[in-house]
Amino acid sequence: MIQTPDFFDPALLNKYNLNGPRYTSYPTALEFNNEVNDTSLVAAATDSPTRDLSLYVHIPFCHQLCYYCGCNKIVTRHADKADRYLDYLAKEIALRQKAFKHYKVGQLHLGGGSPSFFSIEQHTRLITMLKQAFDFKANAECSIEIDPRHVDKQYLTGLANLGYKRLSIGVQDINFDVQQAINRIQSTSHIAELVSHARETGFDSVNLDLIYGLPHQTEQTFKTTLAAVKAMDPERISLFSYAHLPDRFAAQRKIKEEWLPSAQTKLALMKLAMTSLTQTGYALIGMDHFAKQNDELAIAQQRGELHRNFQGYTTLGELDMLGLGVSSISAIYDMYGQNPKALNEYYAALDAGTSVVVKGTQLSRDDMIRRDVIMALMCNLQVSIADIEEKWDIDFYPYFAESIDKLTPFIQDELVSVSATSIDVDPKARLLIRIISMSFDAYLAGKLHQQRYSRVI
Repeated sequence: MIQTPDFFDPALLNKYNLNGPRYTSYPTALEFNNEVNDTSLVAAATDSPTRDLSLYVHIPFCHQLCYYCGCNKIVTRHADKADRYLDYLAKEIALRQKAFKHYKVGQLHLGGGSPSFFSIEQHTRLITMLKQAFDFKANAECSIEIDPRHVDKQYLTGLANLGYKRLSIGVQDINFDVQQAINRIQSTSHIAELVSHARETGFDSVNLDLIYGLPHQTEQTFKTTLAAVKAMDPERISLFSYAHLPDRFAAQRKIKEEWLPSAQTKLALMKLAMTSLTQTGYALIGMDHFAKQNDELAIAQQRGELHRNFQGYTTLGELDMLGLGVSSISAIYDMYGQNPKALNEYYAALDAGTSVVVKGTQLSRDDMIRRDVIMALMCNLQVSIADIEEKWDIDFYPYFAESIDKLTPFIQDELVSVSATSIDVDPKARLLIRIISMSFDAYLAGKLHQQRYSRVI
């Protein structure tokens, strides 16, 4: 196993620490336009060569506002808002049912907001609607994100009884000063009890989210957070970088700039986490996820079979993804389509019978070829030239001459090697994979998007 200090050559990190996309999709959401609609979605579902489907349902509601959060959410304490939302989800599900009747659902994920805003009765209604409308595989992977502050053991038992097998819990940081600054005070012992109960109740996997770069974090306090998380022994850990963008996210204005760790300290926090987790036995998955060595994500990565979509890394191959609910994104074959981001606009579209898909993009053949190359790099640090040539009937090196030329600095720094059979990224360049992948991004050539993306490190 590579030792994480190899990732942290200061000269290389300084040289390549640019702004860049996270490549949960290619083209990225910055290329979305208003030229696609529901008809585009149906056409893509008809033309798609796959019949395996991933369902994503966005639950926008939260009980409280976390100041760091950049998600699309609605803070409310009115539970009846969830019932109304379910009424409209029922309309959208009915709208999509026919186009996807030939698909088999292999994956369901609930994100937010906070899906734990729903009561178990409301979750039961949602699952019932979905299973009546779509054909679920017997072993479909059902996962859900929860806010531990509003969940007890009985609630987890209810989720398990509905078929959920994967659980993601937002920890972020256990230090009280940090929690107070981000308006998310929660009990570490309670989270540990939930993790333990999830295993007893039949969940196959628990993921814990951490964020570095939050206000008042120091190496010493983050060591304590890491120790507490490792003691819970989750199957997976997500490690996210806090991006302070108060101009875009109003709640972040509650966080004072002087509270934030310096760039040097933030890098030290990331290095601390990556070193600590890998030395404990977790495999680094992609850029920011960790999994136990026997976890299917780690095994898929070892085999070069890891995949990536709008929900992150997955083992389930090239599934089409149907997004349901406000702001949800669908990725069906050669199109991406996004629902309205505002709840009233989402409701209005369903009431009026107008297109629920309000923006997105239709992928060209070149987009799809480049998507395959970028996803191979992002997931497996390698591109098989023969695979791309055979699938797309192209001569790889003439086709990507400009992109290969852009790889020159990485080749000179021995971060990338190019041969007749493959492009390989050295494991020590894993933290720079977004920047390396940008060499194949046709949309970055003609216009400077970089300032609209977050820093890589």
